[in-house]
Amino acid sequence: MVPIGYRPILWHLMKYYAHYGHHDFILCLGHKADVIKDYFLNYKESVTNDFVLSDGGRNVQLLNSDIDDWNITFCDTGINANIGQRLLAVREHLDGEEVFMANYSDNLTDLPLPTLHTHFRMHDKIATFLAVKPSASFHVVQVNDDQTVYDLTPTSDTDIWINGGYFIFKQEIFDYLQDGEELVLAPFQRLMQKRQLTAYQHKGFWACMDTYKEKQTLDDMHAKGRAPWMVWNKTASKNYPKIGATR
Repeated sequence: MVPIGYRPILWHLMKYYAHYGHHDFILCLGHKADVIKDYFLNYKESVTNDFVLSDGGRNVQLLNSDIDDWNITFCDTGINANIGQRLLAVREHLDGEEVFMANYSDNLTDLPLPTLHTHFRMHDKIATFLAVKPSASFHVVQVNDDQTVYDLTPTSDTDIWINGGYFIFKQEIFDYLQDGEELVLAPFQRLMQKRQLTAYQHKGFWACMDTYKEKQTLDDMHAKGRAPWMVWNKTASKNYPKIGATR
């Protein structure tokens, strides 16, 4: 629920999916579940939409809407549950869905979502995730036996790729996920053994919000109208600088 501009990062992510035609959401709630529920129960469309105010302020006519076609299921999956447990907890709500998407909800990208779907269909595996280059603010350190450093390289200049937190799964993912397991540890190892896991390498914009500095970067991009993840806003999504921290 940490905001970027007028809306929390969760909203930005959901808006991204909705832009590509995906309007059904399941929120796996834990810490501060009441805050998330309250936010949507008391959602104010006028904050991010144009409207006409009349009758001394008693009548508000929205000129467009954000979430009128969103269908959101709110599920309390436990404060201490890991990602795998949260996914298992909402399995019943995915009945009838041969394929579904999942997300960590703390990261943003300009990836055209149909591109990830095309990759998933072409390879026809059980699971696919987005692989991205890590932030240039980190460095790979190599040391000698005497602990002297002989190489210091920005991670963005290496061949290292990390899990970007955007997933597409077939229902069979639940056959590889056992109670209590974290999603990308034992289950993904089993998928790899069966050659049922693929990754799509995205070289465009990707950024997470794990630190205050990362929030400041996203806030600054949003304030300047240079927010590449806002694919629903052509001006904001295309007019942004190529900065190392968000490669």
